[in-house]
Amino acid sequence: MGFAQLSRGRSSRALALALCVWSLISLSCAARLTDSSRQKLDVQKHLNRLNKPAVKSIKSPDGDIIDCVHISQQAAFDHPYLKDHKIQMRPNYHPEGLFNENKVAEKTKERSNPQVQLWHANGRCPEDTIPVRRTREDDILRASSVKAYGRKKQRSIPKSADPDLANESGHQHAIVYVNGDKYYGAKATINVWEPKIQQPNEFSLSQLWILGGSFGEDLNSIEAGWQVSPDLYGDNNTRLFTYWTSDAYQATGCYNLLCSGFIQINSEIAMGASISPVSGLRGSQYDISILVWKDPKEGHWWMQFGNDYVLGYWPSFLFSYLADSASMIEWGGEVVNSEPDGQHTSTQMGSGRFPEEGFGKASYFRNIQVVDSSNNLKAPKGLGTFTEQSNCYDVQTGSNGDWGHYFYYGGPGKNPNCP
Repeated sequence: MGFAQLSRGRSSRALALALCVWSLISLSCAARLTDSSRQKLDVQKHLNRLNKPAVKSIKSPDGDIIDCVHISQQAAFDHPYLKDHKIQMRPNYHPEGLFNENKVAEKTKERSNPQVQLWHANGRCPEDTIPVRRTREDDILRASSVKAYGRKKQRSIPKSADPDLANESGHQHAIVYVNGDKYYGAKATINVWEPKIQQPNEFSLSQLWILGGSFGEDLNSIEAGWQVSPDLYGDNNTRLFTYWTSDAYQATGCYNLLCSGFIQINSEIAMGASISPVSGLRGSQYDISILVWKDPKEGHWWMQFGNDYVLGYWPSFLFSYLADSASMIEWGGEVVNSEPDGQHTSTQMGSGRFPEEGFGKASYFRNIQVVDSSNNLKAPKGLGTFTEQSNCYDVQTGSNGDWGHYFYYGGPGKNPNCP
């Protein structure tokens, strides 16, 4: 074989190899482009499902867009069981024995129940609409997947679970609870703060839990309170939130209105919107009141915010155990700690101060009550407390004439006594 032939042979092989490599790169790029396009399409479809046509839109000072959506167009009615549902515009019954919040406000000389959301500064929604926080593309992209958006990433292990399992899940609590009876609702006035979150994939919340079933895969839960969650909302604002699940956070339920389920009837308060003002250390203390109860006639679970705002209801068919009653009520704080091997971040619970520091420093729940089978609000009996690691986050209970049953709770997370 001559030199020229040898060179041509080598050149052909090199060219073939180059073409082969280029083909592989092109296929890889095409696959990546296809994946990227598919994700973009999935995100856009989900945005279209969540962001219903608005009668009016309001720009909030914190950057949120609040869409005023006609009450009959809300995401709840995407649920197959709600296609022909007739909206119940008011509960048949309120629980008897609502605590006099005004008396407490006068005694403490502090404002309570601010019941203000930042978006109110720039307008209100008209009658027959509900305010819906608009979901943005970035909100969904922060989640691990489109399907995971608006859901708890890890199973939130309640009090009755094994503490070792609870620590492994990354969730930590400082709570007060009652069990051993049938419960038809719960109420609390919750001190509002803006806890510092160390990692964006962590959160800090203060809420009440209405629980039914065992603490395995069939747990039913309705939850409401305030939270700071950079991952969910893209900022560190304190926001009103709700959550529900009928299978221990596996496939059902979501935060706020991010799936079909909760039916909102109120035009004043937006789920997931920022609460203002918040409490300051040694300064004015602000709190919100939340009541969740089961309507004795229709069986739906209703939610009220403050003294004036009946927000809406969870239809009873969403649940198995809670279709009848709750078997446990919990009140308190929860954080997600992202550090492995028993280590902690400095994500704060409540005000970030321990309970023993008391009013003006530590965060509190006051006037905690339960609803009994006769639809009466009453003081809970046999309160228990639970925390995984009291050197990180703790809880202390008390009672008096002004605050009824109350507790202080919270903590700084990582500190000299909490690794």
